[in-house]
Amino acid sequence: MELENKNAIVTGGSVGIGAAMAIALAEAGANVALNFRKHDTEAKEVIAQVEKLGRKGLVVQADVSSFEDAQKMVDQVVKEFGGLDILVCNAGINWDGVIWKMTEEQWDRVIEVNLKGYFNYVRAVAPIFKEQEHGKIVNITSINGLRGKFGQTNYSASKGGIIALTKSLAKELGRSSVNVNAVAPGMIETEMMLNIPEKFLNMAKEETVFGRLGKPEDVANVVVFLCTERSRHITGEVIKVDGGQYI
Repeated sequence: MELENKNAIVTGGSVGIGAAMAIALAEAGANVALNFRKHDTEAKEVIAQVEKLGRKGLVVQADVSSFEDAQKMVDQVVKEFGGLDILVCNAGINWDGVIWKMTEEQWDRVIEVNLKGYFNYVRAVAPIFKEQEHGKIVNITSINGLRGKFGQTNYSASKGGIIALTKSLAKELGRSSVNVNAVAPGMIETEMMLNIPEKFLNMAKEETVFGRLGKPEDVANVVVFLCTERSRHITGEVIKVDGGQYI
Protein backbone atom coordinates (compact mmCIF):
# COMPACT_ATOMS: atom_id res chain seq x y z
CA MET A 1 0.00 0.00 0.00
CA GLU A 2 1.45 3.30 -1.11
CA LEU A 3 0.46 5.28 1.98
CA GLU A 4 1.13 2.64 4.60
CA ASN A 5 2.25 4.16 7.92
CA LYS A 6 1.50 7.67 6.66
CA ASN A 7 -0.59 9.99 8.82
CA ALA A 8 -3.18 12.32 7.31
CA ILE A 9 -5.55 15.12 8.31
CA VAL A 10 -8.66 15.77 6.21
CA THR A 11 -10.60 18.87 7.17
CA GLY A 12 -14.32 18.72 6.51
CA GLY A 13 -14.00 14.96 6.17
CA SER A 14 -17.30 13.92 7.71
CA VAL A 15 -19.51 14.14 4.62
CA GLY A 16 -19.43 14.26 0.82
CA ILE A 17 -16.09 14.63 -0.93
CA GLY A 18 -14.26 14.88 2.40
CA ALA A 19 -15.59 11.53 3.58
CA ALA A 20 -14.69 9.89 0.27
CA MET A 21 -11.14 11.25 0.49
CA ALA A 22 -10.70 10.09 4.08
CA ILE A 23 -11.79 6.55 3.23
CA ALA A 24 -9.69 6.46 0.04
CA LEU A 25 -6.59 7.54 1.97
CA ALA A 26 -7.23 4.80 4.51
CA GLU A 27 -7.69 2.25 1.72
CA ALA A 28 -4.25 3.30 0.47
CA GLY A 29 -2.81 2.63 3.94
CA ALA A 30 -2.94 5.97 5.77
CA ASN A 31 -4.08 6.71 9.30
CA VAL A 32 -6.68 9.47 9.13
CA ALA A 33 -7.83 12.28 11.44
CA LEU A 34 -10.94 14.35 10.80
CA ASN A 35 -12.30 17.50 12.32
CA PHE A 36 -15.96 18.27 12.85
CA ARG A 37 -17.93 21.29 13.99
CA LYS A 38 -21.52 20.04 13.64
CA HIS A 39 -21.41 16.63 11.98
CA ASP A 40 -20.02 14.61 14.89
CA THR A 41 -22.11 11.51 14.15
CA GLU A 42 -21.10 11.49 10.50
CA ALA A 43 -17.43 12.04 11.36
CA LYS A 44 -17.47 9.10 13.76
CA GLU A 45 -19.08 6.92 11.08
CA VAL A 46 -16.30 7.77 8.63
CA ILE A 47 -13.63 7.02 11.21
CA ALA A 48 -15.33 3.71 11.98
CA GLN A 49 -14.83 2.81 8.32
CA VAL A 50 -11.20 3.93 8.51
CA GLU A 51 -10.61 1.71 11.53
CA LYS A 52 -12.42 -1.19 9.88
CA LEU A 53 -9.72 -1.03 7.22
CA GLY A 54 -7.12 -1.55 9.95
CA ARG A 55 -5.95 2.06 10.16
CA LYS A 56 -5.82 4.43 13.08
CA GLY A 57 -8.60 6.98 13.15
CA LEU A 58 -9.14 10.15 15.13
CA VAL A 59 -12.05 12.59 15.39
CA VAL A 60 -11.37 16.09 16.72
CA GLN A 61 -13.90 18.84 17.36
CA ALA A 62 -12.37 21.89 15.69
CA ASP A 63 -13.67 24.95 13.87
CA VAL A 64 -11.46 25.45 10.81
CA SER A 65 -11.91 29.22 11.02
CA SER A 66 -10.21 29.19 14.44
CA PHE A 67 -6.43 29.56 14.33
CA GLU A 68 -6.20 28.12 17.82
CA ASP A 69 -8.40 25.10 17.04
CA ALA A 70 -6.30 24.26 13.98
CA GLN A 71 -3.04 24.33 15.93
CA LYS A 72 -4.50 22.24 18.74
CA MET A 73 -5.77 19.64 16.28
CA VAL A 74 -2.43 19.34 14.49
CA ASP A 75 -0.65 18.99 17.84
CA GLN A 76 -3.10 16.30 18.93
CA VAL A 77 -2.72 14.32 15.71
CA VAL A 78 1.08 14.43 15.91
CA LYS A 79 0.92 13.25 19.52
CA GLU A 80 -1.54 10.40 18.93
CA PHE A 81 -0.31 9.23 15.52
CA GLY A 82 3.37 9.91 16.15
CA GLY A 83 3.75 12.28 13.20
CA LEU A 84 2.05 13.91 10.24
CA ASP A 85 2.68 13.45 6.52
CA ILE A 86 -0.45 14.61 4.68
CA LEU A 87 -2.83 17.55 4.96
CA VAL A 88 -5.97 17.72 2.83
CA CYS A 89 -7.80 21.04 3.27
CA ASN A 90 -11.38 20.55 2.22
CA ALA A 91 -13.75 22.18 4.73
CA GLY A 92 -15.83 24.91 3.18
CA ILE A 93 -19.22 26.55 2.95
CA ASN A 94 -21.23 28.53 0.45
CA TRP A 95 -23.66 31.36 1.16
CA ASP A 96 -24.75 32.57 -2.23
CA GLY A 97 -26.20 35.87 -3.35
CA VAL A 98 -25.72 38.46 -6.06
CA ILE A 99 -23.25 41.16 -5.10
CA TRP A 100 -25.85 43.94 -4.87
CA LYS A 101 -27.71 41.96 -2.21
CA MET A 102 -24.80 40.24 -0.45
CA THR A 103 -24.33 41.19 3.18
CA GLU A 104 -21.04 41.81 4.90
CA GLU A 105 -21.72 38.74 7.05
CA GLN A 106 -22.14 36.55 3.94
CA TRP A 107 -18.83 37.75 2.54
CA ASP A 108 -16.87 37.55 5.78
CA ARG A 109 -18.09 34.12 6.84
CA VAL A 110 -17.35 32.43 3.51
CA ILE A 111 -13.87 33.97 3.33
CA GLU A 112 -13.25 33.15 7.00
CA VAL A 113 -14.07 29.46 6.58
CA ASN A 114 -12.97 28.76 3.01
CA LEU A 115 -9.77 30.78 2.82
CA LYS A 116 -8.65 31.61 6.34
CA GLY A 117 -9.55 28.05 7.35
CA TYR A 118 -6.99 26.74 4.87
CA PHE A 119 -4.38 29.22 6.09
CA ASN A 120 -4.95 28.09 9.68
CA TYR A 121 -4.11 24.47 8.88
CA VAL A 122 -1.23 25.02 6.44
CA ARG A 123 0.30 27.44 8.93
CA ALA A 124 0.11 24.76 11.62
CA VAL A 125 1.65 21.98 9.52
CA ALA A 126 4.26 24.00 7.59
CA PRO A 127 6.91 24.04 10.36
CA ILE A 128 6.51 20.28 10.80
CA PHE A 129 6.81 19.48 7.10
CA LYS A 130 9.69 21.92 6.68
CA GLU A 131 11.67 20.41 9.54
CA GLN A 132 11.12 16.80 8.49
CA GLU A 133 11.70 17.74 4.81
CA HIS A 134 8.72 15.91 3.44
CA GLY A 135 4.96 16.28 3.31
CA LYS A 136 1.98 16.50 1.00
CA ILE A 137 -0.59 19.30 1.04
CA VAL A 138 -3.68 19.09 -1.16
CA ASN A 139 -6.11 22.00 -1.20
CA ILE A 140 -9.61 21.47 -2.54
CA THR A 141 -10.69 24.47 -4.58
CA SER A 142 -13.31 24.67 -7.36
CA ILE A 143 -13.57 25.38 -11.06
CA ASN A 144 -15.52 28.45 -9.94
CA GLY A 145 -12.30 29.75 -8.42
CA LEU A 146 -10.91 29.70 -11.97
CA ARG A 147 -13.87 30.98 -13.95
CA GLY A 148 -16.12 32.79 -11.45
CA LYS A 149 -19.80 32.07 -10.97
CA PHE A 150 -22.90 34.25 -11.04
CA GLY A 151 -24.25 34.66 -7.51
CA GLN A 152 -21.05 33.36 -5.90
CA THR A 153 -18.64 36.28 -5.69
CA ASN A 154 -17.72 35.36 -2.12
CA TYR A 155 -17.32 31.64 -2.83
CA SER A 156 -15.45 32.16 -6.10
CA ALA A 157 -13.13 34.71 -4.48
CA SER A 158 -12.35 32.28 -1.65
CA LYS A 159 -11.64 29.45 -4.07
CA GLY A 160 -9.50 31.69 -6.26
CA GLY A 161 -7.59 32.69 -3.16
CA ILE A 162 -6.94 29.03 -2.41
CA ILE A 163 -5.34 28.63 -5.82
CA ALA A 164 -3.00 31.56 -5.18
CA LEU A 165 -2.27 30.20 -1.71
CA THR A 166 -1.39 26.82 -3.21
CA LYS A 167 1.07 28.26 -5.72
CA SER A 168 2.77 30.45 -3.12
CA LEU A 169 3.08 27.55 -0.68
CA ALA A 170 4.55 25.36 -3.40
CA LYS A 171 7.32 27.93 -3.88
CA GLU A 172 7.94 28.43 -0.16
CA LEU A 173 8.01 24.74 0.79
CA GLY A 174 9.51 23.21 -2.34
CA ARG A 175 13.10 23.33 -1.06
CA SER A 176 11.91 21.20 1.85
CA SER A 177 10.58 18.54 -0.56
CA VAL A 178 6.96 19.36 0.28
CA ASN A 179 4.44 19.01 -2.55
CA VAL A 180 1.53 21.46 -2.56
CA ASN A 181 -1.24 21.06 -5.11
CA ALA A 182 -4.88 21.92 -5.57
CA VAL A 183 -7.80 19.92 -6.94
CA ALA A 184 -10.67 21.82 -8.56
CA PRO A 185 -13.89 19.79 -8.78
CA GLY A 186 -16.81 20.74 -10.94
CA MET A 187 -20.32 19.79 -9.87
CA ILE A 188 -20.08 16.63 -7.77
CA GLU A 189 -22.96 14.50 -6.50
CA THR A 190 -23.00 15.18 -2.75
CA GLU A 191 -25.51 16.02 -0.03
CA MET A 192 -25.15 19.71 -0.93
CA MET A 193 -26.98 19.04 -4.18
CA LEU A 194 -30.22 18.46 -2.29
CA ASN A 195 -30.66 22.23 -2.06
CA ILE A 196 -29.89 22.92 -5.73
CA PRO A 197 -32.86 23.27 -8.12
CA GLU A 198 -32.99 20.54 -10.76
CA LYS A 199 -32.68 23.02 -13.63
CA PHE A 200 -29.27 24.14 -12.35
CA LEU A 201 -28.11 20.54 -11.99
CA ASN A 202 -29.15 19.89 -15.58
CA MET A 203 -27.26 22.99 -16.69
CA ALA A 204 -24.13 21.68 -14.96
CA LYS A 205 -24.52 18.30 -16.67
CA GLU A 206 -24.85 20.00 -20.03
CA GLU A 207 -21.62 21.92 -19.41
CA THR A 208 -19.67 18.65 -19.12
CA VAL A 209 -18.48 16.69 -22.15
CA PHE A 210 -19.79 13.46 -20.62
CA GLY A 211 -23.29 14.68 -19.81
CA ARG A 212 -22.97 13.57 -16.20
CA LEU A 213 -21.95 14.86 -12.79
CA GLY A 214 -18.92 13.59 -10.94
CA LYS A 215 -18.85 11.30 -7.92
CA PRO A 216 -16.93 12.03 -4.69
CA GLU A 217 -14.69 9.07 -5.52
CA ASP A 218 -13.57 10.80 -8.73
CA VAL A 219 -12.04 13.58 -6.62
CA ALA A 220 -10.72 11.19 -3.97
CA ASN A 221 -8.77 9.15 -6.52
CA VAL A 222 -6.84 12.23 -7.68
CA VAL A 223 -6.17 13.34 -4.12
CA VAL A 224 -4.73 9.96 -3.18
CA PHE A 225 -2.42 10.09 -6.20
CA LEU A 226 -1.18 13.54 -5.15
CA CYS A 227 -0.42 12.16 -1.68
CA THR A 228 1.76 9.32 -3.01
CA GLU A 229 5.34 9.38 -4.23
CA ARG A 230 4.06 8.89 -7.77
CA SER A 231 3.36 12.63 -7.74
CA ARG A 232 6.76 13.60 -6.29
CA HIS A 233 7.60 15.90 -9.21
CA ILE A 234 4.23 17.68 -9.29
CA THR A 235 3.72 20.84 -7.27
CA GLY A 236 1.87 24.15 -7.56
CA GLU A 237 -0.67 22.59 -9.92
CA VAL A 238 -4.45 22.93 -10.10
CA ILE A 239 -6.00 19.71 -11.38
CA LYS A 240 -9.59 19.97 -12.53
CA VAL A 241 -11.92 17.02 -11.87
CA ASP A 242 -14.98 18.23 -13.71
CA GLY A 243 -15.75 16.03 -16.70
CA GLY A 244 -14.78 18.89 -18.97
CA GLN A 245 -17.23 21.30 -17.33
CA TYR A 246 -14.67 24.12 -17.29
CA ILE A 247 -13.86 23.87 -21.00
